[in-house]
Amino acid sequence: MKHPLIKAIGYVLAFFIIQIVAQTIVTGITMLTTGQRDITLGGPELVVVSVIFSLTTIGLFSFLRWTPLGPHYLRSKPWAVICWSIVAAIGVIIPSLFLQQSLPELPDWMQKVAESSEATFQKIIHTRGGYFVIALLAPIAEEVVFRGAALRKLLEWKPDSPWPMIALSSLFFAVAHLNPAQMPHAFLVGLLLGWMYWRTGSIVPAIAFHWTNNTVAYLLMLWYPDPQTTLYDILGPRTLLSVAFSLCIFLPALFQLNLWMRKQQNHLPQ
Repeated sequence: MKHPLIKAIGYVLAFFIIQIVAQTIVTGITMLTTGQRDITLGGPELVVVSVIFSLTTIGLFSFLRWTPLGPHYLRSKPWAVICWSIVAAIGVIIPSLFLQQSLPELPDWMQKVAESSEATFQKIIHTRGGYFVIALLAPIAEEVVFRGAALRKLLEWKPDSPWPMIALSSLFFAVAHLNPAQMPHAFLVGLLLGWMYWRTGSIVPAIAFHWTNNTVAYLLMLWYPDPQTTLYDILGPRTLLSVAFSLCIFLPALFQLNLWMRKQQNHLPQ
């Protein structure tokens, strides 16, 4: 039997390998059809890569039982938890952006990686089907891997030490974004999503949160395509007030989640 930590790392590596294979297949087909050797994938090709990668990830992890999927949690009618997950996601967006933009500037090489990632994101959102892969498929695939498989296995390994295991899975989640500018945000969000999974034993609330977060990110990039646009450029002198107002949404939502997840936990199927 492999060590649970090795298995968790293996799940994350599988996530990367599937992504590389999907991109290699689409790149190869594009080269054959265009007759060009040196190509850069456009928006439609990147959407196809995302669809292949996400569906393969979800299907493979479910088929191999790396992430047990089933309707048990939804049968318990956790609508309050799902709704408060969405509210929490809305409340955390502005404070998270404020924190991200308050961090020191990235070194040159990291900045280039971030710009490349943002350029890829821009291509996808301006392509038909972009919302589907960014806001729907990507959250499901990532939750299947990082909470449903990796964190589940880590919690089985150290059930009495959930927070170190949640932090470790959040680190995996942050690194998987490959964009250094997004990693602090991804790590903090990973902690919250990990807590939600630990409390409920389901990836459904995390998917609801993740969907809301990605939907807002999609809309912001659609409305403000310039990557240099800051929160202050959008909100002006109301920036700090907006951060405070958002926290007044986020913190009560966390409180409600804590209450409702406790109630829900008592009704989970064994």
